[in-house]
Amino acid sequence: MIKLGVNIDHIATIRQARKGEIPSVVDAALICEKAGANSITVHLREDRRHIQDKDVYDLKKSIKTKLNLEMSATDDIIKIALNVKPAFVCIVPEKRQELTTEGGLDVKKNKKNLASCVEKLKKAGIVVNMFVEADIEQVLACSQIGADGVEIHTGKYAKFYKENGRNSLNFKEEFERILKASQEATKNKLLLNAGHGLDYDNIKHMCKVPNLKEFNIGFSIIAQGIFTGLRTAVKDMKELINKG
Repeated sequence: MIKLGVNIDHIATIRQARKGEIPSVVDAALICEKAGANSITVHLREDRRHIQDKDVYDLKKSIKTKLNLEMSATDDIIKIALNVKPAFVCIVPEKRQELTTEGGLDVKKNKKNLASCVEKLKKAGIVVNMFVEADIEQVLACSQIGADGVEIHTGKYAKFYKENGRNSLNFKEEFERILKASQEATKNKLLLNAGHGLDYDNIKHMCKVPNLKEFNIGFSIIAQGIFTGLRTAVKDMKELINKG
């Protein structure tokens, strides 16, 4: 059964609008856990636009499931990860002006630096995943640098689904790329996760991808939680995934 990791970055986005203490990311994480989340994901960005250093430490101490830290491969963030020791990290590309992560990491072009980052984190007992496009060569590069797994970027999948539906050519082509990249991950014994842009409408079709271990979903759950409550929003997503 595919697991659900809930990204709570946008709880912090609301909090940071007033630079206060509410809503609490720890409280949000505990609600998500009670609703069935298998892990809690946060992205500690270099500009600290939402999640703060203290949040990461507090979450590690407070949650009962596993902490997944999304991060860039920079020295200061690596240092924090080594101190916190989350169960997982996911190395992502990062641009200061982007609203959200715009695409996958180019592992193929940055093997040397990323291999060093992976080695440091794995020595600390942290499982290291790489956030990549649905591209066979990128997945292979992840295996070559010693990563434990990949998280397939599903942004294009979500975009094409919303614009033209799952019967459109561009959607079918993107889904086929996801299938091939996933097969490459399984072939190379990499953990297989997926995330970005997944919501209550497009999640069912993604459940058809073989060997997926976990979805990481944030924005759609937090947005839905405004109307239904966070616990219900998580439970509803979990139910859709379980039905597949």
